[in-house]
Amino acid sequence: MTTLSMQLYSARNAPPLANQLRDLAALGYRDVECFRGLYDDVPALKAMLDENGLTARSGHFSVDLLEGEFDRTVEIARTLGNEIVVLPYLLPDSRPSDAQGWKAFGARVGAVARRLKGEGLRTAWHNHDFELRMVEGGGRPLDHILDADPAIEWEADLAWVVRGGEDPAAWLRRYAGRVAALHVKDIAPAGTKTDEDGWADVGEGTLDWAALWQDGKAAGADLMVAEHDNPSDFGRFARTTIRAFQRFENGN
Repeated sequence: MTTLSMQLYSARNAPPLANQLRDLAALGYRDVECFRGLYDDVPALKAMLDENGLTARSGHFSVDLLEGEFDRTVEIARTLGNEIVVLPYLLPDSRPSDAQGWKAFGARVGAVARRLKGEGLRTAWHNHDFELRMVEGGGRPLDHILDADPAIEWEADLAWVVRGGEDPAAWLRRYAGRVAALHVKDIAPAGTKTDEDGWADVGEGTLDWAALWQDGKAAGADLMVAEHDNPSDFGRFARTTIRAFQRFENGN
């Protein structure tokens, strides 16, 4: 059964959270993906999720939080009912400059993944475009991370794969069986939606999401997480996207 989810980072500019969750549930979403900005009062967050009949199968947690406050991370994940702990980003000044550095970083992620596995939690890396670009010494950061340890799964953000100049379907085939989830976002035609950083509502952009949805499921993903990095109208994005999700899930 495919879970239709929403990354709440998409709604960060449309508070309050209580209204966001109410509206998402009313539209037919049954799951959300939380991020670090929501973890100040985790019991209250969990209560709001429960009130709206929402689960949170996955959550985003920074590398620093996982390495520096591992026990707190596990407590947050368990309180929210997370199955998958997702490492979402690495700031530019923290990124290695060559293959050796990325392999070392992958080893750090692998160490975290093994600890989380011991706690009954899965670990996934979420990509942007920089992980798809060749680095000095050979290879791409995404390969160096995912190849570091089989316990590291992939939350595949396919729009960022495209912005990184790569074929998303080929990358899904490459890591079939290790794709924990898809980040489902779309890219607007060139020169449009500049007020939304060039992103589009899902199904209204340039990606062939009807095909990629099925490719993602074939690669193992049963969690589809909607995301828009800068929607001008979050409600519009949520409405348009749930309709697209339902079409894709029905094979249309």
